[in-house]
Amino acid sequence: MAPQHRRVRARGMAVGAAAVVVSAALAAGPAVGAARADDSRPARPAPTGPAVAPAVPHPTVPTPGIPTPGISAPEIPVPAVPVPGIPVVPAVHPPALTPPSGQEQNRDVPAFGAFLASDDRGVARMKQLSRWLGGAELRVGHTYLPGNHWSDIEGDIRFLESWADWRNADDDRMLVLNVPMQERNEEGVSDEEVRRLLRRGAAGEFDHHFRALAERLVALKVPDTILVLGWEMNGVTYTHRCGPDPESWKKYWNRIVRTMRAVPGQKFRFDFTPSRGRDAVPWTQCYPGDDTVDIVGMDSYDQPSGMSFDEQIREPYGLQAHVDFAKAHDKPISYPEWGLFRNGDNPEYMRRMLEWMEEHRPLYNTVTDYCPHGVWQCDDNPDSSRVYRSFLYGRTHDADPDVPGVPDVTPAPSAPEGPLLPESCSPLDLGRWVEHWLGGKLCLRFDWWSRSR
Repeated sequence: MAPQHRRVRARGMAVGAAAVVVSAALAAGPAVGAARADDSRPARPAPTGPAVAPAVPHPTVPTPGIPTPGISAPEIPVPAVPVPGIPVVPAVHPPALTPPSGQEQNRDVPAFGAFLASDDRGVARMKQLSRWLGGAELRVGHTYLPGNHWSDIEGDIRFLESWADWRNADDDRMLVLNVPMQERNEEGVSDEEVRRLLRRGAAGEFDHHFRALAERLVALKVPDTILVLGWEMNGVTYTHRCGPDPESWKKYWNRIVRTMRAVPGQKFRFDFTPSRGRDAVPWTQCYPGDDTVDIVGMDSYDQPSGMSFDEQIREPYGLQAHVDFAKAHDKPISYPEWGLFRNGDNPEYMRRMLEWMEEHRPLYNTVTDYCPHGVWQCDDNPDSSRVYRSFLYGRTHDADPDVPGVPDVTPAPSAPEGPLLPESCSPLDLGRWVEHWLGGKLCLRFDWWSRSR
């Protein structure tokens, strides 16, 4: 995410739930600390300034890209796993907005999509978001591997199958997958230990984990997945950060890429994606080289507070520097994470960012669509939501540029489908503030005594 955008982790917010003998589960799914997390949204950016260790660890709340230990019954399927410090994407009724009539459509539309949830809910919501956008063609699906354990990074995650099915339903689609470079990726590992881990990775100790991931993706018939490897490496949030040892980080990245490219049948593209701005270390110091980078991405949120879009363009290691760097290295650009943040509902940012991408033609972009960043699943940003919807309404790759825009009235989209609470579960009222940091409600199961542990 952007400079010092670190997600606040909700790990410490278990609120004594561990003392409850009965099994508890987050309304939005198993907690990140569960043995098998099937959702891993990134944490969100923190404002520019000195790096601050995340309070209890998050795709996002403050800082694009981080994951809270919680209590869950792993044997009972429940919706997604919240990322530390990031509130669960709620099933809300997005505002019914009316795009302006007479809107022109574009034949050459850059590929776009949204991060809607890492697990199966994200797949289902792609179709719903498309309806809200007047049938716009969402070519890009975006999800994250959890970084709790090496098994997560090897792709031993059930929801990957659903995303593979979505990708393979249309040859024109892209699957974008964020891949951590280390386990315990959001656990506040010290710089000294990160340095040791980077050197172990550079020496090849972890190669087999990434070979397993490559084989898993090829077996799922998504060998052309775009891999956002070690994202926001220029920050302080993740265990895969670059700052403690940039040279070892680059060697480690190169080993991972070469290991995965050696797997038969692969067609992967690797996206080098820092957060916008200098952050903890200039991201150019982490660039591993043209041979192992296919795309130069950037996670760019509307932050810090008070920074105008023009300043986001001009700042050191900002939007213009990103475009110029990619051009100098003959690489396409991307925006895997972007959206609102520190400046609230900011339609000017939304308009300018959409126009920026229209001008500079990234290979793809995916807006982070949950509060506080989003425009569809978050009703806190109605003005920005109108801008986003008006700009992209009805966009398809075969649209006639002379076709007039949408009618003045469109039906409100249905809310994301699927229950957010498991059956036989009674929600606990812990208060709005506590539930915000837990990432949802805690609930007590009435059938806990009848289930084998």
